[in-house]
Amino acid sequence: MEGVAMSEFWRGRRVLVTGGTGMIGSWLVKELLQEKAMPVLLIHDADPQSELYRSKDVDKCCIVNGALEDYWTVERAVNEHEIATVIHLGAQTIVGTAYRSPLPTFEANIRGTYNVMEACRVHAKVVKEVVVASSDKAYGTQKQLPYTEEMSLIGRQPYEVSKSCADLIAQSYFHTYQTPVAIARCGNIYGGGDLNWNRIVPGTIRSLLQKEQPEIRSDGGYVRDYIFVKDIARAYMQLAEQLANDGVRGEAFNFSTESPLTVLELVRSIQKSLKMEDVGVRILNQAEGEIHSQSLSAGKAKKILGWSANFDLHRGLNETIDWYKAFLDF
Repeated sequence: MEGVAMSEFWRGRRVLVTGGTGMIGSWLVKELLQEKAMPVLLIHDADPQSELYRSKDVDKCCIVNGALEDYWTVERAVNEHEIATVIHLGAQTIVGTAYRSPLPTFEANIRGTYNVMEACRVHAKVVKEVVVASSDKAYGTQKQLPYTEEMSLIGRQPYEVSKSCADLIAQSYFHTYQTPVAIARCGNIYGGGDLNWNRIVPGTIRSLLQKEQPEIRSDGGYVRDYIFVKDIARAYMQLAEQLANDGVRGEAFNFSTESPLTVLELVRSIQKSLKMEDVGVRILNQAEGEIHSQSLSAGKAKKILGWSANFDLHRGLNETIDWYKAFLDF
């Protein structure tokens, strides 16, 4: 696949996207449609506020209704629609939700992943590429930062464990059955379309647009990577496109701008972009079940995939703010 233009690779290609109504899924679908692919979306619940529906991109996709936790739904999606590429984003993604009730998170993130991988194994004659969205949370708490891909996956809290397990399951299918899979590990992804107001970026933007003080759940000193959703959508596609290349199949790749920030620094950046630096911040110091500091090295992705982020924080935040201004009618 090396050197093949992305549009040639994707044109007419049947791509199964799990988690298509989420923020990342919505922007990934936009990119796939732009490249003339044929997205097939596994959707559990329709969300008319999702960017997928608001943009009417959903009308250009084939929809399979059902849950990741049901193997036969996943198998039918892969088999009946003759899927060539699977991009597995579907998951329960909220750390706090997993902390309060771990079972549904384990079901969605662990069972959901082995259902996807098993359907791809069974239909190996059809499925050519599988990309599994993992997370920096899969690394758990490490003594050294930034995370690099050879580090062990040692999640301890429920959400971390669910991502460690899903990641290892994907690796198992490659090493045991040679399933053509690669794994993407990202930090905190932000962008328009994230309607979970408990997350720091959408919650802060909404509060500031409403002339309210934003709230920080932690003490403000927690460190994270932040990466714009369009960069991640293209990263997933680039990973799928290069899966036939040496050093890609069966491998995990970190995707990061390599510019970690404290939560308070991020909030201050949003305030600066909105010219609302004089508005205070409420620090709740109530975070539970969260790793204090995380950052990722993207050296492997840069070297092997030739990947780099196109959006710095300033540009990404400005696009994100514009989306929420339109969505919230400000």
